Amino acid sequence: MERIVVGVDGSEPSKNALRFALEEGEQHHLPVLAVHAWSPPFPPPDPVAIAPLDYADLFTQVQEGAERLLANLVEEAGQGRQDNLRVEQLAIEGSPASVLIETASDDDLLVVGSRGRGGFSRLLLGSVSEQVARHAPCPVLIHRTRSRR
Repeated sequence: MERIVVGVDGSEPSKNALRFALEEGEQHHLPVLAVHAWSPPFPPPDPVAIAPLDYADLFTQVQEGAERLLANLVEEAGQGRQDNLRVEQLAIEGSPASVLIETASDDDLLVVGSRGRGGFSRLLLGSVSEQVARHAPCPVLIHRTRSRR
């Protein structure tokens, strides 16, 4: 393995996956790449009926917000870790599964939470983790926290 790539969306399972990836990176002296994928805002169906918006500015604001979210999550998860652990961050526009699959290389370990922000909380495996497990070019670890039931 050359690095650990971890998908982060702000959900509790993704925070747990991030903490796990940081622990593994620290233990095995591997860099960690935390990845957050975001979707652009869509223009209104009838832009004439709504006050004009600067979509380029809105796109930039969403990108900056995604970068801040990721930085905060990495900082929170990394508290108490060694200073020599190299953690990179990538906030990028696109669908989460596609971004993670395209970001990972053959020599990586890809870590995702078992569930993200999707609406079907009773499923054991989320759609992103399932797609990543099926299509990633590298080993995938789906981090699952024990249920309290």
